[in-house]
Amino acid sequence: MRSTRRLFLLALVLAAQLALVSAAMAKDVVVFAAASLKNALDDASTAYEKENGVKALISYAASSTLARQVENGAPADLFISADLDWMDYLQKRNLIETDTRVTLLGNKLVLIAPAGSTAKIEIEPGFALADILGSERLAMADPGAVPAGKYGKAALERLGVWDSVSSKLAPAEDVRSALLLVSRGETPLGIVYATDAAADKGVRVVAAFPEDTHPPIVYPAALLAGSDNPAAAAFLDYLKSDGARPFFEKQGFTFQP
Repeated sequence: MRSTRRLFLLALVLAAQLALVSAAMAKDVVVFAAASLKNALDDASTAYEKENGVKALISYAASSTLARQVENGAPADLFISADLDWMDYLQKRNLIETDTRVTLLGNKLVLIAPAGSTAKIEIEPGFALADILGSERLAMADPGAVPAGKYGKAALERLGVWDSVSSKLAPAEDVRSALLLVSRGETPLGIVYATDAAADKGVRVVAAFPEDTHPPIVYPAALLAGSDNPAAAAFLDYLKSDGARPFFEKQGFTFQP
């Protein structure tokens, strides 16, 4: 009888411990975020954890990669895309909580070179980008899927130079990988967001692309339909608040909410 009671009490203690572990794990917010957000979102999430005790577990990659992971059932609470298309992709498949969707941030597109480069280039219709590259390559995120690459391609097409450089690309899996190619001197020029250029002292901005040469660069955010984590909504509210604004503006984002 005593042994049965002891086993029963041990089972209760174990159940209580498991409940505590589950509760602790539920407090963590799993975020899928565009690679270009890393510096700002890391800082914002660190501040949020210090104030609220809730940790954001953030996976950074190209928006296309993350959206497909969500589609394939990857467990996450919140998705922040670097363009509208990949958020629309998930919304059409009923994979986001539509009423939570918000345009969070804006950005700009720039042409960069290694920090020690003396290149001087004026971005204008028909500018001689192919001649400047010569036999070398232009780093940019994959223009077939990754938002930064799609914006870059759109800008070069609008300027009438895409056909002359499309065979000279060094395509990267995401915008931060394109940034590294230039920072390491592996390519003489690259196209990234202004915030990426600001985050790496190994590059300098040669010129900014006129904003009318590409669709507006915006970052929509939304809770994912498969999430049952109540902490996720609070974290998204924080990202939309004035408390998070300085972390994004410090990196050069425009704050939209």
